[in-house]
Amino acid sequence: MLNQRSDKVELLRIAEAVAVEKSIDKEIILSSMESAIQKAAKTRFGSENNIRAKIDRESGDISLHKVLTVVDSAENLDTEISIQEAIKIQDKENLKVGDEIFEELPPVDFGRIAAQTARQVITQSVRAAERERQYNDFIDKKGEILSGIVKRLEYGNVIIDLNRSEAIIRKEETIPREILKNGDRVKAYCYDVIRENKGQQIFLTRANPKFMEKLFFQEVPEIYDGIIEIKSSARDPGSRAKICVSSKDSSIDPVGACVGMRGSRVQSVVNELSGEKIDIVHWSEDVAALVVSALAPAEIQKVIIDEQNRRLEAILSEENLSKAIGRRGQNVRLASKLINYEIDILTEKEESEKRQLEFKEKTEIFVKNLEVDETLGQLLVAEGFSTIEEISKASSEDISKIEAIDENTAKELKERAKEYLVKEKENIEKKLKDLGVDDNLINHKGLTPGMLLTLGEKKIKTLKDFAELSTDELIGGYDEKKGVKFKIEGYLEEFALTKNEADNLIINARDIVFK
Repeated sequence: MLNQRSDKVELLRIAEAVAVEKSIDKEIILSSMESAIQKAAKTRFGSENNIRAKIDRESGDISLHKVLTVVDSAENLDTEISIQEAIKIQDKENLKVGDEIFEELPPVDFGRIAAQTARQVITQSVRAAERERQYNDFIDKKGEILSGIVKRLEYGNVIIDLNRSEAIIRKEETIPREILKNGDRVKAYCYDVIRENKGQQIFLTRANPKFMEKLFFQEVPEIYDGIIEIKSSARDPGSRAKICVSSKDSSIDPVGACVGMRGSRVQSVVNELSGEKIDIVHWSEDVAALVVSALAPAEIQKVIIDEQNRRLEAILSEENLSKAIGRRGQNVRLASKLINYEIDILTEKEESEKRQLEFKEKTEIFVKNLEVDETLGQLLVAEGFSTIEEISKASSEDISKIEAIDENTAKELKERAKEYLVKEKENIEKKLKDLGVDDNLINHKGLTPGMLLTLGEKKIKTLKDFAELSTDELIGGYDEKKGVKFKIEGYLEEFALTKNEADNLIINARDIVFK
């Protein structure tokens, strides 16, 4: 019998013990016990009955009641009672349809099966409460470094014991060539906590740049205090890393503070990262100065920046080429991630040859399409004109300022440029028609005739075809697979669209097509 004195006391003791052991609210345990008793009671009195159990929080007394709903005329006697019968039982005149009355049931002597069912319900409830408690404990630790002991290894993944829970470091999130054994104490960065049916999943990483940043946060008091700020970081886990820092206090050297006395601070981070070499770079608003620091120890002679496309060219001597690129392109790859610019490394010779080739190509375009001599074509390029469209839009006065070009020649150049553009437009329109490019795509705001021709040749002929493209497909980009970076060729890459412009073109097309 559950309501014997010893049973009652033991019930409260069990609830208290489980609550303390599992770090769960005692009320949750008692509620789960009530649910278990209700379920067991239904096996005794019939599952069709609505039974409620109540445990007195002070004495441990257990009461069982059959819940009946008041109706005008009872059809199901297991769950309903007529209002006339309800008034007789409760002796209340104010009862109304929809009210509930509670009919007391005798104490239950649970059999083996009922007791087993009750234990299962309690176990499930406790596990659910424990999972919820663990999730709430760790969701706040997302973005922090956690410390635990290696419990086991599973197919390259590392399972970490965090005392009251388990976490996983996936194979790709471990440091390459790092050997972790059962019982080793390790630190890792918590990048995600997911609630699942079987319990929360805590995901850790030792390969992410954020792990290195948090280690510096712990080792450098100035970073913790907010005096020094980590601007960006990049890693080739287990090999080399770069971190960019700046100081809000001009009297404090951010690089020196991160290095520490005799390298003590940075060495602590290096040791935790299994000997990973770390370059600490002083942040600068000047992109040119920043890339020079990021590519150290290579000495950069000149930097040409394309801010619109976030690309730059670093020009250096032949003897600095290997230093700038690094082993297997490591140095330039990490520098590119650090400053968020695509970096092209060129020697002085390569840069000179590139400029000469560009100069020659532009000159040839002017000579061929404007019917001018080579000298005049070279003059136009030398003065900064890159396209025929630029000449057509320039004023005669600006063109005539060029040495050896008088006002009449300037006007003639403008007329020839305009005539060429009209003919070019007509030719493109004919080609678009021959290619079968849809009018809706032709009329899409922001696409030039040249862009449309290129798209048509690439089988992008309708606005729907265009709307289904990604930004990278349109302007090109870079992707990484298994640590190897590769180039994605864009359909309109040659037209130097910015990412913003490409995004707007695609979004506007989708608004029309998929609205």
